[in-house]
Amino acid sequence: MKKAFITGISGQDGYYLSKFLLEKGYEVHGTIRRSSSINTSRIDPLIAEYEKIEKLFLYYSDLLDASSVSSLINKIQPDEIYNLAAQSHVKVSFDNPIYTTQVGTLGSLSLLEAIRNSEKPSKFYQASSSEMFGGVDSNSLSDASIFIPKSPYAVSKVFAHHITTVYRESYNLFGVNGILFNHESPVRGETFVTRKITRAASKIALGLQEKVYLGNLDAKRDWGHAKDYVRMMWMILQTDEPEDWVIATGKTTTVRDFVKMAFAYAGIELEFKGEGIDEKGIVVSCLDPKYQVEKGNEVVAVDPRYFRPTEVDLLIGDPTKANTKLGWIPKYNLEELINEMMESDLKLMTKDQYLKDGGYTIMNYFE
Repeated sequence: MKKAFITGISGQDGYYLSKFLLEKGYEVHGTIRRSSSINTSRIDPLIAEYEKIEKLFLYYSDLLDASSVSSLINKIQPDEIYNLAAQSHVKVSFDNPIYTTQVGTLGSLSLLEAIRNSEKPSKFYQASSSEMFGGVDSNSLSDASIFIPKSPYAVSKVFAHHITTVYRESYNLFGVNGILFNHESPVRGETFVTRKITRAASKIALGLQEKVYLGNLDAKRDWGHAKDYVRMMWMILQTDEPEDWVIATGKTTTVRDFVKMAFAYAGIELEFKGEGIDEKGIVVSCLDPKYQVEKGNEVVAVDPRYFRPTEVDLLIGDPTKANTKLGWIPKYNLEELINEMMESDLKLMTKDQYLKDGGYTIMNYFE
């Protein structure tokens, strides 16, 4: 039985990766940060299923506490270590640059030092980010492309990426970097733009919200499903030689088109009028009789507060290496991803409203 150690296990990727590994028969160990409120909601189903049969183990730890990290790794002696922990919201990294940078830099270094001094040679996966490229190059980006970070978050990821390479070359550690482009799911954090959009579109369709305010509608991203990306993380650590990889779909879509596709799932057609901060998303039609959204309603607006200090306008990855060398092909396209997120959020919003309003909402929305 293989053992995996996952930092950031309570996040989106941590949940999907844990589920993937547990279903493969792994024994999974993960770290969570101590807080006054319970923060394991994503992985609660996994805890209920696997903790009692001693397949899933959780520990309170912090990557900034190097001695704690080292003690855990020496105790567990994992076969594979996945470093997914980070303050990963780019906009928040401008508001909290010191904490963001500390976790991204010292955290990865703490893990690498623990592996270097451990008796067992664990394989190490570092979650790098497409934000490291800075959106300067309009071409498809590979693991050989130049990093031009444009945020504290991206800078911290560049350090973690390079220090992993240094330890790989200096100490012969099996350390790899997976440069992940944007990946989403129904359990994506609610402050990230994709989930913000699907939640808002669901609320607007159900009459629970009038409008959603967004930032740069022209920003283009390479969006994939987190399920596909965690599968690639595992595939990377099964290779014989450590090297770096880009995990992406090779297709890019604007935030504006993501919004249109989300509303379209609920039968709501939008058109956008105006430019810059004056651009609006207007309802052209609502084809689904379940949703009472009137033609002409303004449901999307731009708010400059959501602009980044330095915008990254375009990110598109080149997954050729992953496709050809490992045979990794995404199972989900963007439409399927958005549909899954919308289905989940419509059920979630309807259930919440049903409970709040005494049961007037149609139950079969979330059965």
